[in-house]
Amino acid sequence: MRFENIRGSIVAMITPFHEDGSVNFEVLEELLERQIAAGTDGILTLGTTGEYPTMSHEEDAAVVAKTIEVVNGRVPVMVGSGSNCTATQIEKSIQYQDMGADALLLIAPYYNKANPEGMYRHFAETADKVHIPCILYNVPGRTGCSIPVSVVERLAQHPNIVGIKEASGDMSYAMKIAHCVGPDFAIYSGNDDITLPLLSIGGSGVISVFANVMPEACHRIVMDYLTGNHERALETHLRYLKLMNDLFLEVNPIPVKAAMNMMGLNVGPMRLPLCEMSEGNAAILRATLREAGLL
Repeated sequence: MRFENIRGSIVAMITPFHEDGSVNFEVLEELLERQIAAGTDGILTLGTTGEYPTMSHEEDAAVVAKTIEVVNGRVPVMVGSGSNCTATQIEKSIQYQDMGADALLLIAPYYNKANPEGMYRHFAETADKVHIPCILYNVPGRTGCSIPVSVVERLAQHPNIVGIKEASGDMSYAMKIAHCVGPDFAIYSGNDDITLPLLSIGGSGVISVFANVMPEACHRIVMDYLTGNHERALETHLRYLKLMNDLFLEVNPIPVKAAMNMMGLNVGPMRLPLCEMSEGNAAILRATLREAGLL
């Protein structure tokens, strides 16, 4: 399926594990079918929520292959191929493209960071090597650096860079991006709690953690807003705002996997250095899930 400025809810999929830590492909298939049945507009695999930093390259490829196989063209599949090594990012991007990915998510180079020119080349040289659309990923809370607005403006001119996942939570930054890019450059909220503000400045949707828990509601919030039913979109967004926030009581994806296990979805544990939630936070999350009618 071609990725053409997809509008709506793109779920940032968790990766389910067995108790021994191996990938649970049976549950992965069940989760993908659940998403598609609920109207999810796109699938992101190997994002931050998918715990890819603790997975081997072979596991990454196996998860991508299974995701593409199960989805089977019903919705677009975006794959996180980013790395703080540009050569590795290019290698993985070509690999996932050849496996059938519809789009790629490219994170800002973390730890080693970069100056603006290096940041530009990191993305542009990757986009030069593939023919499927590339989405920038700005998440300074994870990477220790933000993609400068001037760099986004330059990259938006690249024919193969079609959007940004904006996960800084900084609406001033998002406004500057919206001001300097054209109408064909998609802006996706990377923070569920500010999806509506991002949509109000021309955003195309959300790449969502919340959608793992409530895929239908997440899809409905975005599509209601985009089709002009702003009042209902706001009502639904506010109804589930506490749940969206409580999914970040601890570092993502600890709370969302805990929530899914509480709901009986059997997604298993995290891999170290991520571990189970504290008892206090787990109790808060359980109460919020109950209030939302999920338990």
